[in-house]
Amino acid sequence: MEAQPHHAVHYVNRVGWLRAAVLGANDGIVSTASLMTGIAASGASAQAILLSGIAALVAGAMSMAAGEYVSVSAQADTERADLAKEAKALRTQPHAEWAELRDIYVERGLTLALAGQVAEQLMAADALGAHARDELGISEVATARPVQAALASAASFAAGASPPILAAAVAPAGQAIPAVVGMCLLCLAVLGHVGARLGGAKPVRSILRTLLWGSLAMAATAVAGHLFGAAI
Repeated sequence: MEAQPHHAVHYVNRVGWLRAAVLGANDGIVSTASLMTGIAASGASAQAILLSGIAALVAGAMSMAAGEYVSVSAQADTERADLAKEAKALRTQPHAEWAELRDIYVERGLTLALAGQVAEQLMAADALGAHARDELGISEVATARPVQAALASAASFAAGASPPILAAAVAPAGQAIPAVVGMCLLCLAVLGHVGARLGGAKPVRSILRTLLWGSLAMAATAVAGHLFGAAI
């Protein structure tokens, strides 16, 4: 019987953009819906509720993009600094770097002799790449990509913020809160399911997690809106 080709499906190569996309969409849904719920609970007009949602979408998308770009750029700067230091060490102390790589492989279970051969061959092929991967933990999969993270966060935030705004726009008079809350919970359930499927996780746990925190955020904001609205 002929052996079937082995095709393992891995999800780690999605971690960079998936994290930014899920974070952006979740933040877009929760922050926008929570803000609109709080404004509605204060007794504001339908126009004010809708305008607050639009403002939240624009401000939130730009904030997410800027935050992701700055934070991931800082990570990229750190990676470049470490790689420059490693490259200098490889030029000035190649034997010490070889021994360092050999010891890493020994700790992973190879014999001393075999670890030395593996380190020697990998360094002959790509010394900096071998040390970046096995000593520093920097690989092509995990490399920081600021622009990709910023665009993914901004787009996903806008996509997440849009449904609550649309729900408020079409809701009958006086029904903004149930419309926004219902749309928010539906979107969070869908986001939890899609994020789990893309990441190879169990959907139920992800859905419950997103629903729990989204509900708490909207409840807290609604209470604050009601209290301050009554005081004003």
